[in-house]
Amino acid sequence: MKYLIYSVLLGLFVSCSKKAEKEPETTADATATNVASLSEKQIQNAGIVTALPEKKQISSVLKLNGKIDVPPQNIVSISVPLGGYLKTTKLLPGTRVKRGEVLAVMEDQQYIHLQQDYLTGQARVAYLENDYLRQKDLNKNKSSSDKIFQQAESDYQGQQVMMKSLYEKLKLAGIIPEKLTKDNISRSVSIHSPINGYVSKVNVNIGRYVSPTDVLFELINPTDIHLALKVFEKDLDKIKIGQQIMAYTNNAPDKKYPCEIILVSKDLSPERTAEVHSHFEKYEPGLLPGMFMNGDIQLDSRFVLVLPDDAIVSYEDKQFIFTAKGKNSFEMKQVKSGTSENGFTEIVGEQLENQLCVVKGAYSLLMSLKNKSEE
Repeated sequence: MKYLIYSVLLGLFVSCSKKAEKEPETTADATATNVASLSEKQIQNAGIVTALPEKKQISSVLKLNGKIDVPPQNIVSISVPLGGYLKTTKLLPGTRVKRGEVLAVMEDQQYIHLQQDYLTGQARVAYLENDYLRQKDLNKNKSSSDKIFQQAESDYQGQQVMMKSLYEKLKLAGIIPEKLTKDNISRSVSIHSPINGYVSKVNVNIGRYVSPTDVLFELINPTDIHLALKVFEKDLDKIKIGQQIMAYTNNAPDKKYPCEIILVSKDLSPERTAEVHSHFEKYEPGLLPGMFMNGDIQLDSRFVLVLPDDAIVSYEDKQFIFTAKGKNSFEMKQVKSGTSENGFTEIVGEQLENQLCVVKGAYSLLMSLKNKSEE
């Protein structure tokens, strides 16, 4: 019986010892999968070069995106204050217009009546003025009553008010009162462009009646366009008025458009972003409202630990470097990269000052480890 118990205990001890021996092997295997060991010839053929990380002054770049916008004062909605029928227009979206250029011609009977009222009013105001002056003299000599003089004065002043009202209505309709005579009464009026720019919208067609509240055309003055970029809440403290932005499009990233920040919005959207408004230093016709653009802002420079871009390899959405481990062995380490500039990338949060790192041939080492893990 004692011999049987001893045998069972001995068996359990041996079994546990074997399990304990296997655990270090598993750990060693996991470590080995991150280490590439090569011969001298393999290192030479792969072009592997090691070097110590460097301390370099590097500028942080804040990358933003947004679109070209137009301030409200540079968007003009064209309407007809008195309404009417559209007689002629040649405008299409995109048409360039100059200040004072005729955009359209409107016609309506009310324009005839308005001109008629003004001209007949002119004749009546002249008559009432003479009557007022005559009654004034008569009243002064006590030849007429005060009541008659007051009536003449009231009629004359009332007609003056009427004439002033008609005068302003004519100007509102686009008719010059000083040039109006009985020989040039017209049923049509011209609508002139108040700005230099181009047509962005055409909302009418010939023959259509438009009311004073209808917008016929929308004009844009593109010379004062600005760039509206989105910045996340966490980056707002890095933005200030007067900073320079280098803007560019996705289609032509090498062509830069210098801008200067003029306004930073104080309101945050539901996505926790604010708008940064900037002016282009120089207007170019190729910049159009609504165009999507990117913008880079150079932040303050600082000294950081960097490695050449070729030293960092990506694998499964992670970034890695290789450090020298012994004579011909290299260990793969996951790192977090920071700002990149002039072929160098910042390595964040790693103590690598005195650690030799692979600066050339890192991709060959990655392929070596991948092939090894698949065997």
